[in-house]
Amino acid sequence: MQIWTGLGNPGPQYAMHRHNIGFIVCDTIAEMHGFGPVQKKFSGWVQEGRIGNEKIVLLKPATYMNESGRAVGEAMRFYKLDIEDLTVFHDELDLAPFKVKVRRGGGLAGHNGLRSINQHLGPDFRRVRIGIGHPGSKDRVTGHVLGNYAKSEMDDLADMLGAIGAEAEWLAKGDDARFMNDVALRMQE
Repeated sequence: MQIWTGLGNPGPQYAMHRHNIGFIVCDTIAEMHGFGPVQKKFSGWVQEGRIGNEKIVLLKPATYMNESGRAVGEAMRFYKLDIEDLTVFHDELDLAPFKVKVRRGGGLAGHNGLRSINQHLGPDFRRVRIGIGHPGSKDRVTGHVLGNYAKSEMDDLADMLGAIGAEAEWLAKGDDARFMNDVALRMQE
């Protein structure tokens, strides 16, 4: 069993924020892979399903970004899982828009959701970093991160989400390199 957590903020006003890409990815995976109904658990929303041979629990913390680790920690303890069983989907300023990279551990890059999970569980979880690009100057970062995707970005967003959902089985199997490669190939089509 694995827990895949998407980071975001609850509420319709945040739904299309770049900072909510983790929530958006979870919703896409659940839909594409026929996951079960949404349940309120672990201070968040949970959907269970299978990808390939792996049981996956999708978790969207309802705790707001800064307290994401509380919800993730609850779920990890409930299922008695190790840090190797956790994957976190989040926005990444330092990647070009719609680039997808996977790594285990690493820095927090000022991301409050990652910081919260690190405080509760340590740094060695797998991260699926989803590029949102940097707006250029530091004083524009907050508005960019907390801004909605532009209409001109919707096709690229849909393509990226479709690629992540279609290649999720590689992630479930632990083949991060194949997942990244195949997502990138689909994005070029």
